[in-house]
Amino acid sequence: MFNIVDLRNDNNQVAANNLYNKLIQRTKSSDGASIMSVVADILENVRKLGDKALKDYSKRFDKADIEEIKVSEAEITAAYAEVDAELLETIKKSKQNIWNFHEKQLQNSWISPNEDGSMLGQLVRPIEKAGLYVPGGTAPLISSVLMTAIPAKVAGVSKIIMCTPPSKDGSVNPAILVAAREAGVDEVYRVGGAQAIAAMAYGTETIPKVDKICGPGNVYVATAKRLIFGECDIDMFAGPSEILVIADSTAKPEYVAADLLSQAEHDMLASSVLITDDESLVKKVAVQIEKQLANLSRKSIIEKSLEDYGFAVLVDNIEQAIEVSNNIAPEHLEICINEPMSMLGLIKNAGAIFVGNYSPEPLGDYMAGPSHVLPTSGTARFSSPVNVDQFLKKSSLIYYNRQALEKTYKDIARFAEAELLDAHANAVKVRFEGENK
Repeated sequence: MFNIVDLRNDNNQVAANNLYNKLIQRTKSSDGASIMSVVADILENVRKLGDKALKDYSKRFDKADIEEIKVSEAEITAAYAEVDAELLETIKKSKQNIWNFHEKQLQNSWISPNEDGSMLGQLVRPIEKAGLYVPGGTAPLISSVLMTAIPAKVAGVSKIIMCTPPSKDGSVNPAILVAAREAGVDEVYRVGGAQAIAAMAYGTETIPKVDKICGPGNVYVATAKRLIFGECDIDMFAGPSEILVIADSTAKPEYVAADLLSQAEHDMLASSVLITDDESLVKKVAVQIEKQLANLSRKSIIEKSLEDYGFAVLVDNIEQAIEVSNNIAPEHLEICINEPMSMLGLIKNAGAIFVGNYSPEPLGDYMAGPSHVLPTSGTARFSSPVNVDQFLKKSSLIYYNRQALEKTYKDIARFAEAELLDAHANAVKVRFEGENK
């Protein structure tokens, strides 16, 4: 089930490089150029034809004949009657945890006056409109509604809209509608795929143009987000899900196996990596995977995922395990070792870090509070999870009175003249050396 990579003793760099390359290459489709072309056509059609293109694509891709693109208030109200009361309570608990976590991320504007008559500051303002994309295919991601909408709401975004694919009868998953209402989404549209990204980026007769688009999706959605970046902002270029577990002899094999399986069920391209200094643990985890897999509904997806992208990496010690993990920069990192907190200082790159045997990855997916929309495919080296900051923009504030500018205008002019920008120099000189000073 696992592909074994042995990095012990000689620290085989070739094997390590092969592992990294295998994980990165899974995100690069062999028909990438074809997908890019298809998505580019969809974007252009939606830009030109608006709602008509959206309805045509819904019929073509979702087999749904859509009359009204916007989900009505009556539909959202009716959805509450279709959602189990206990699930609704769980959604509300999750909402509160996510809100509490992200509220701590809020930043304030600041202004700092100086004695020389100058004043500098930073104005922190929310973006005006955010667009969320929520998949609704083989796994309707109810939790993703909360994980994207609530950080935007905490940031103070004035309008939050959401697109999600319709079923064949044109309806939208009721739990997704309920989660949207609970999270503060203002408007919901029954549109999926690359066409939904296009609608939010360009605007149509029904769907407003937004300033930022967030949320996970398939390769067509991800490609669309890549192509419209610049028309508006996006959260990230997300790839298939991934988990990396660092474990030693104190780890519980059944827990490690369950956590690896939890990500493998997402997608045949999902990766599940165990790194350990205990060779016997690999065998125990493999036994547990076989045992638990027999009872899982997405068994065929999991088997293919583990066959292609399931790895057990053997290392000499936990420090080496962390070094390998830092190079991979996983989306989800679990640390199942003795005294895991002592190793946190060595971890440089990870989207979310789960510490100890009782912090499984699904805790972060649903209930802990941090957003589960995380950097993938090694991008945790330079990017962060969806958070409040992503829905805020910062403007610099500069004020100088005459006396303050007079003290520094010659330095400004000197810089400008060194860069051969005479008009820049003139803009300060005219205030002190010009005829109208």
